[in-house]
Amino acid sequence: MTQEEKYMREAIRQARKAEALREVPIGCIIVFDGKIIGRGYNRRTVDKNVLAHAELTAIRKACKKIGDWRLEGCTMYVTLEPCPMCAGAIVQARIPRVVIGCMNPKAGCAGSVLDLFHEPGFNHQVEMETGLLGEECSQLLKKFFKELREEGRKKKQQRSGSSEEREEKDA
Repeated sequence: MTQEEKYMREAIRQARKAEALREVPIGCIIVFDGKIIGRGYNRRTVDKNVLAHAELTAIRKACKKIGDWRLEGCTMYVTLEPCPMCAGAIVQARIPRVVIGCMNPKAGCAGSVLDLFHEPGFNHQVEMETGLLGEECSQLLKKFFKELREEGRKKKQQRSGSSEEREEKDA
């Protein structure tokens, strides 16, 4: 296993923490000089906070560890392509390199929907690599959403059964 894969595996471990909370399983780490200086996982629902994305949590922790808002010389490993908010934060933090597990065709802003990492008008461009342990990252998300849909169908069937019972009693 390469060093890059070890780092992405740690991001996947973070994503599994989100999954354990029944959050969308997205995980992120930030590495500086071969050391992990920031970790994060999705906590939007638990924290009831739209800003509780894996990337923002990892950025906040890394900035505190380094003692600066600039994360020059760092590499971010994230299981899913960042959304517009997180991609913007990555650019603002001056993170030079991001390694992405799988892309997000519905909301990704590192090339899928928009490409904020290579916006010519910005004063910072982000080097990126995609697909590292991509199948594992993708399957984690697919499994989560499949289970969520199945749960939704069961609840709908239960509600439907309850209303049919009420109709029988009313008849």
